[in-house]
Amino acid sequence: MRLPPDARSPGRARRMILAALDAPVFDELLDTAVLLTSELCENAVLHAGTEFEVSLRVSDIEIEVMVSDRGAGPLEEHLAQPRRRYGRAATHGRGLSMLQRLATAWGTRHEADGTHRTWFTLLRGPAPAPPPVADVPEPEPGATRSTADRTRWLLHVPTGLVDRLAPDELVAELVRRLREVLDAASVQVEVDDGDGSGTREVASAGTPTSDGAVLDVPLPTTAPLRGTLRVVHRLGAGADAAELAELVAHRVAMAVESAWLRGVDQRRRAWMTYLAETSELLAQSLDVELAVAVVPQVVVPRLGQWCAVHLTDPLGRLRLAALTHADEDAVGELRAVLDPAGRPGLPGELGDRLVAVVRGASRNGGAAARFAVPTDGVAVALRARGRVLGTLLVGRPDGRPHSPEDVVLIGDIARRAGLAIHNAQTTAAHVDVSQALQQALLPRALPIAPGLDLAAQYLPATAGTDVGGDFYDVLTIDPARWLVSIGDVCGKGARAAARTGLVRDVLRVLVRDGRPLTRAVEMLNEVMMDAEDPLQFCTLAAALVSRPAPGEPSGLAVDLVLAGHLQPVLVHTDGTAELIGSFGTAVGLVPSVQLACTRHRIAPGETLLVYTDGVTERRRKQVQFGSQRLLTAAAAAAGQPAAQVVEAVRAAVERFSGDPRDDDIALLAVRAVP
Repeated sequence: MRLPPDARSPGRARRMILAALDAPVFDELLDTAVLLTSELCENAVLHAGTEFEVSLRVSDIEIEVMVSDRGAGPLEEHLAQPRRRYGRAATHGRGLSMLQRLATAWGTRHEADGTHRTWFTLLRGPAPAPPPVADVPEPEPGATRSTADRTRWLLHVPTGLVDRLAPDELVAELVRRLREVLDAASVQVEVDDGDGSGTREVASAGTPTSDGAVLDVPLPTTAPLRGTLRVVHRLGAGADAAELAELVAHRVAMAVESAWLRGVDQRRRAWMTYLAETSELLAQSLDVELAVAVVPQVVVPRLGQWCAVHLTDPLGRLRLAALTHADEDAVGELRAVLDPAGRPGLPGELGDRLVAVVRGASRNGGAAARFAVPTDGVAVALRARGRVLGTLLVGRPDGRPHSPEDVVLIGDIARRAGLAIHNAQTTAAHVDVSQALQQALLPRALPIAPGLDLAAQYLPATAGTDVGGDFYDVLTIDPARWLVSIGDVCGKGARAAARTGLVRDVLRVLVRDGRPLTRAVEMLNEVMMDAEDPLQFCTLAAALVSRPAPGEPSGLAVDLVLAGHLQPVLVHTDGTAELIGSFGTAVGLVPSVQLACTRHRIAPGETLLVYTDGVTERRRKQVQFGSQRLLTAAAAAAGQPAAQVVEAVRAAVERFSGDPRDDDIALLAVRAVP
C-alpha cells in the first residue's frame, strides 16, 4: 500500500495489517505487528516527508513488514532520537527501543536510488499456510466491526505484549486505537504529576484541530496525579464516543498511575540512598567548620541551584557559615546578598524572614518558609536537642519551584545537619575544656636562673577530648634548688587528669616542706593508696637539682629517685650519652615501695634528659624506637642548648615512624650552662 505523508496514513496502514491478518492463527502476533507498523509509519510521516510504502509478507515461518520511503536521511537515526509528533513535542522516541524489544529481527537498507527501507519480522509457530494477502482492500473505520468487537479490540491488549511495553508505549497504543475506532481528528493524553512541573503530554495521535467537538475525559487517578484524555472528533460522531473514551480513560489511568507509582518508588529509593549517604558524610567529621561546609555540597544541585548555612553567634545574630552555588561565577554576587560586608545579621526582607524562622523554631519547632530574594527558595531552621543553631537556605532548582517532596527532604536534611553541627560544636567544646585541662597540668613557663638551662616539649597522642596522663614539672624550691619531675599516670581522661594533678601537687608540697626526696615519694604512695584505685598508678622520675656547695666542682648536683620510671639520659660534652638512676616501685600499686636515691653530677655543658615511655615505645610495625636509638639521638646533640637536645630527640622519634601517635610524649632537658 502506498500512503501519503499525512497524519491519517499510520491508521490506514494499521487497518491494512488488521484486515490482512484477520485469522485465528495470527492472534498472538497481530497486536505486536500493528504496534510496530504504527511506529515505523509515524516516523516515516514525521521524518521522511515523502510518500511511503507499507508491504506485508507472510510465510510459514514469519511475518515481515517493510516501510519504504525516500526521505532525506537514514530512518534508523530518526528512530533513536526524540521526535515531534505531528507538530507537538513527544516525550521520547520509542521506535528503535520497541523494535529491539518486540521484533524477532529488524534492520534497514539504503538503496542506490535513495530509497530507505526499514523492516521487522515476527517469528510464528507451526501453522497451516495463511490466506493470500495480495490486493487486500482497506476497510472503512468501524465499518465491519460491531460495537462489542470494537470495544474488545479497543481495550484488549494481550498480556504478553503489555508485559513487554513501557507504560507510555501502552498508552500510545490505546490512544491510536481510540482514534481509529472513533475516526477522530486527534486523541491526546496529558498528565500533571503534582510536583510543580506542570502538565506534560504522554501520548497523542492525529493532528490537533479547532474544527470539531472537543471531549475531555478526566483520568480517574489518585491525587496528586491528575490527567485528561482529550478527543477532537467530527460533529455528529457516534453517541457512544463518550462511553468509549471513558473506558479508554480508565485503562490509560491504570497505565499512567502504574508508571507514576513506579517513579515515586524509584525516587523514594533514590532519596533514601541520598539521605543515608548524606548522614554518612555529615557524621565523618566532628570539626564544626567541616561539618557546616558539607551541608551545601550535598544539597546543590540536587535540591536547588544554591544553598547557604547561617549559624547563630553568642548574641543570637545570624552569620554566614557556608555557601555554594551550582554556577561558581555566581558565588560572589550571592555572598554579597547573604553576607553583607561580612557582618552578622541580615538586613531587609530576607533577614526578617530568617529571624521569624528562628523564632518560630524556638517556640514550636518551626516550619519551612518560602522566600523570593535573591531567588525563590526555602528556609528551614537548623535545630538539635531543643536548641536552634541557625538556618538552612536552599534556592529553587533550575526551571521549577520546590515541590512538596523537595520541602520535606530539605527539612529532613536540616534535621540531620543540625544534629551533626550540634555534635561537632559539643565535641569542640569538650576539646577546648580538655586542652585547657591538659595545659593546666603542665607548667605555664619554665624557671629562668643563672647557670641553668631548661627546655621541654609535650606531644599529646590526640588533640581530641582525652586528657593524657603524661606530665612534667619544674618547681623552684629556693634560688639554688629545683624539683624536676616527670611522670606517666595509667590511663587517659578525667580520672587520669585528676590523678596527675594529685601526684604533682602532693609531691610539690612534700618536697617544699623539706622532706627528703625518697620520703616524699613514699608519702605520695600512701596518699595514692588511700584512693583504693589500683588502676590509677603512676610511674615517676623525681630529681632534686641544686647548685654545688662551695668547694664542690662546678655544674649541677642531682639527687634522682625512679619510682617505676624509665632511666634518664645524661648527655656528655664529648658526644656520648648514658642511662642513669636505679629502678624502684611505681607509686599507687602496693602499700610499701622500694626506692633508691642516686646522686649524680651534671658537668658544665652536659644535659640531663628525662622522658616518658611514649619515646622508647614508639613503634614502626613490630620494631620499637628503644633506648639505644634514644641514646644515639641525644648524643648527636651533645654540647647544644637544652632546647636543641629536646628537638633532636623529638625529630628522631618522628622520623622513626610516620604513623599517628598512640601514646603521649613528654621530654624535659636540664643543662648546666658552661
